[in-house]
Amino acid sequence: MTTFVLVHGAWHGPWAWDRVVPPLRAAGARTLTPDLSAVQDVGLHDHARTVVAALDTVPDGEDVVLVGHSYAGLVVREAADARPGAVGHVVLVDGWAGPDGASLFDLAPGAFAEAVRAAAEARGDGWRVPAPPPERFGIVDTGDAAWLSARLLPQPLRTFTEPTRLSGAVDRIPGTAICCRPPTYPFDRFGEAVGYRALPLDGPHDVMLTDPEALARLLLREREARASA
Repeated sequence: MTTFVLVHGAWHGPWAWDRVVPPLRAAGARTLTPDLSAVQDVGLHDHARTVVAALDTVPDGEDVVLVGHSYAGLVVREAADARPGAVGHVVLVDGWAGPDGASLFDLAPGAFAEAVRAAAEARGDGWRVPAPPPERFGIVDTGDAAWLSARLLPQPLRTFTEPTRLSGAVDRIPGTAICCRPPTYPFDRFGEAVGYRALPLDGPHDVMLTDPEALARLLLREREARASA
């Protein structure tokens, strides 16, 4: 049995995977979708501990594919580093990734960090970052945009500034970087820099909303390829 642990990115919630879960389960897989808290003073390490807690619920011997979208690329790598024996494969979906000590702001362009800090200061009491509009995630369909806009949450600024803590154990776990096209940030380079194979997928940053079947097929294909290796 394979368990896909699906971890949502910034400003999102477990609902981000609602359309991907059914095809994964139809293929015989289990899914877990941990909820990364968006309250004050929460940081990346807190989110990694949430994912570790989810990993600890998986029965021994199950094949675990740990999937992180966007910001959660950093989260799942820290969680996998803490539980290397529990994770068989790490998959980033348009995910940020870097070495030990790197924060999202360290990896992002300076203009991005400046804009996010300014938004938190002006409209988020200095600690929370208001959610961008759906089109910033590539969602332009009117229905999908309304669905997403109603669910997006402010993101704690600390999650972007806190550096990842990695011992190096995560680097011994196979990984794949699924990179959406056209790209928003160089997620292929981030993945390749940590030793992952980059795979293209046509679709926007929030491809799990626009083409969940294609994303699910790619996740399942990666599982099958590893099983037959």
